[in-house]
Amino acid sequence: MFGEFGRLPAASRGHFRTRRRDERLRPSPPSALRDTFLRSYHWQIDDGEMMLAMTRKPFHETALMDRPITYPQSPPSLTEMMMRCLCLFVCLLFPSVELYAQDNSTSSSMVPIFDGTSMSGWHGRPHMSPEEYEASTDAQRQQWMDEVAQHWTIQDGELVNDGEGPYLTTNRSYGDIELRLKYKTVSGADSGVYLRATPQVQIWDYTDPGKKDIGGNLGSGGLWNNSPGAPGKDPLTLADKPFEQWNDLRVVQVGARTTVYLNDELVVDHAIMENFWDRQLPLAKSGPIELQTHGGEIRWKDIQVRELTAEESNSILAAKNADGFESKFDGKSLRGWTGAIDDYEIVDGAIQCRDERGGNLYTEETFDNFVVRVEFKLPPAGNNGLAIRFPGQGDPAYVAFCELQVLDDTDPVYQSVDPRQRTGSAYGIAAAHPGYLRPVGDWNFEEVTVDGTRIRVELNGTVILDADLADVKEFMANSPHPGLSRTEGHFGFAGHTDPVQFRNVMIRPLTSVQ
Repeated sequence: MFGEFGRLPAASRGHFRTRRRDERLRPSPPSALRDTFLRSYHWQIDDGEMMLAMTRKPFHETALMDRPITYPQSPPSLTEMMMRCLCLFVCLLFPSVELYAQDNSTSSSMVPIFDGTSMSGWHGRPHMSPEEYEASTDAQRQQWMDEVAQHWTIQDGELVNDGEGPYLTTNRSYGDIELRLKYKTVSGADSGVYLRATPQVQIWDYTDPGKKDIGGNLGSGGLWNNSPGAPGKDPLTLADKPFEQWNDLRVVQVGARTTVYLNDELVVDHAIMENFWDRQLPLAKSGPIELQTHGGEIRWKDIQVRELTAEESNSILAAKNADGFESKFDGKSLRGWTGAIDDYEIVDGAIQCRDERGGNLYTEETFDNFVVRVEFKLPPAGNNGLAIRFPGQGDPAYVAFCELQVLDDTDPVYQSVDPRQRTGSAYGIAAAHPGYLRPVGDWNFEEVTVDGTRIRVELNGTVILDADLADVKEFMANSPHPGLSRTEGHFGFAGHTDPVQFRNVMIRPLTSVQ
């Protein structure tokens, strides 16, 4: 039977339909059967052979988790034959359904950070800011470790805390991650997970009537320390399991953008996690993970982390809220662009400023209020800029509404520049928060919202500038910026002779947003 399927011609691909992620599951397989397939199975044709590939689905791509099963091949074992028959049965019974794992994780690349036998790689830390911890003495840190020994134990491969003592904190710092863990708690407990040393993904007793006024009845998983009414503060649904049952927590964090699943239910959707320690600043670029506990016993196990690559992080950011964006660069030509065409070239699907050349390259279209998404990659000490509402002539930093700086401000040559010259800043007008660039050679993802005189810059998932430029009264070097009154113009790149690259240029007029 399998040999016959293995000889299907490649043209037969059209007889097998796969389902897009956002389509409804109709008909839906029984939950018990669906749970059997935590890995999704799909058919593909390769060199005339039919292949059954086992995959998991991250947010942005399908990653093969196992070698495809190819037919014909050497005789399988009885167990393998039964599993393959079951897979074939499911595919034939539900031809319009592609089964996929709701956990969406790439478990083969998850790294355990608790080995089940020791607290190696962890230290004790009370509720305090990173700056306070850095200022603490060796004696204080030893005292906290002594308290860890009093209140934290390991039982049957589980981390157990009695509801008191300092928080268990990773020695390592993490930036963009996928975090997976399981926890089990008791009535009256109040806990959470600090990300980048910042509170917190909330865990608490949702049945406690005393916590109803502060949202306890809404359940766990929310970013409880966000401001009242802010996205993510309250979980989208109540997903807690009863006490004494294990809860499965999964967090994906890119920059400050935080998504939380509790027991496979989405409870926080791509919300910005605020900096509890100083709300005037963005969330730190990196920091340790802390297991908070107070109020009652809590148990933890299967604590794993996957550090996201720049490409993975960018794909997650690009996939979210993507409706209405139109590509302004086809990856092959400068069709639709004008200005200093000869000073730019296409390299590996990206627009690149020619070395030792410069000039302004900008869209033929003009825009008033809009959102632009663009990826950029800097060479060492690279310098360029995004021209916003550019009139087509002159220096964008002054005659356009503004120029948003694109600069390797980590290079020593730029260490003494004015803060209004750093990456993401409205050049000479308003300073962006520094420190959120990726390493030189990595692609950065930037989203800019231009609405009237207000401009908002989000770099790699973190808002680094949000300002009304009409309110600015002091300018760098007291230079006037007549372009601040401009309400419409081109979008473009302000080259400064360095081979800075741009790709995936997407623009959405704000008037198109419902």
